[in-house]
Amino acid sequence: MLSFLPPLLRGIIASLILIINTLVLAPLLICVSLLRFVLPIKTVQVRCTIIAIGIAELWISVNSGWMWLTQKMQWDVQGIETLDKQHWYLVTSNHQSWSDIVILQHLLNRKIPMLKFFLKQQLIWVPVIGLCWWALDFPFMKRYTREYLEKHPEKHGEDFKSTQKACEKFKHTPVTVFNFLEGTRFTDEKHQRQQSPYRHLLKPKAGGIGFVIGAMGDSLNSLLDITIVYPNLSRPSFWQFISGQVNHVIVRVEKKAIPSHFHGKNYFDDEPFKEELQNWVSNLWHEKDQQLEQLKNRSNTPV
Repeated sequence: MLSFLPPLLRGIIASLILIINTLVLAPLLICVSLLRFVLPIKTVQVRCTIIAIGIAELWISVNSGWMWLTQKMQWDVQGIETLDKQHWYLVTSNHQSWSDIVILQHLLNRKIPMLKFFLKQQLIWVPVIGLCWWALDFPFMKRYTREYLEKHPEKHGEDFKSTQKACEKFKHTPVTVFNFLEGTRFTDEKHQRQQSPYRHLLKPKAGGIGFVIGAMGDSLNSLLDITIVYPNLSRPSFWQFISGQVNHVIVRVEKKAIPSHFHGKNYFDDEPFKEELQNWVSNLWHEKDQQLEQLKNRSNTPV
C-alpha cells in the first residue's frame, strides 16, 4: 500500500500504471479481434470473442490493482452479492464524475457480463479507444436529428433498425448494457439550467434505454439501478480520485424487473409506450433522488 505517499506521487504512479496497462493490452485486444475477420470460422470467432473479453477484464483488474496500491479506500457497498454472470442486465447509475465508470467496472468485473455502452457512431474514430470499443462489440448507434429526418423522411426508423441489428448478437450470449440516464455528469450549472425537479439528479433521458429494451426483446428483463455517493468529496474530479483523495465511496445496487410488455416496442414510433416508459423512468429517478438524500444526510456529504 502506498497510501502514505502524497497525492501528487500517488496520482503519477496510478496514471503511469493506467497508461502502460492500456498501451500493452489495447494492441493485443485489437489483434485478437481482427482474427475474427481474417479467419471467418464460427468456432474461431467465438474463441476470439471470449479471449477479447478476457483481455478487457484483465485491463479492469489491473486498474483495480492500482486502486488497491495507491488508495486507502473505505467501501460501503450493498447489493452485488446475488449478481450472476449468466444473466442479461441493463445497468444505470447517477453520474457525478469520470471516476464513476472506474468504480462501476471495479465492483462489477467478473460478477456480471462485461459492461457495454451504446455509443454514437462518430466515437469509433477516437484514437485507440475507438478501436477497443469496436473490438469488444460495443454497439455504435446511428442517430438522426429531427431536422435531418424532416429533409430525408426515407431515413425514418433506420436508427432503430441499426440498434436492433447491433443487439442481435446480444440475444444468445449474456451481456450487460450500460446507460447513464442523465446523459452527462451532474453539475450545479446544468442542474439550474435544466430546472431539474430532482435535488441531486439531472433530468433522465429515457430514449437510450427505450431503444435497448425495445431492441433486445425478452432476453433483457432485469435493471440494475446503481447509486453512488462520495461522502468526503461531493463530486470529485478524476484526478482527485486517481490520486487517492477520495477515501470513502458508498454504492447501492438494486435489481429491478423490467416490465415484460416493454419488450419489442419502438420508443420513437410508439407514443403510448414512450409515455409509459418515461413515467417508469421518472418514478425510478424520484426513488433514487430520495435515496441520495438519505445517504448524503447520513454521511454528512456536502451538497
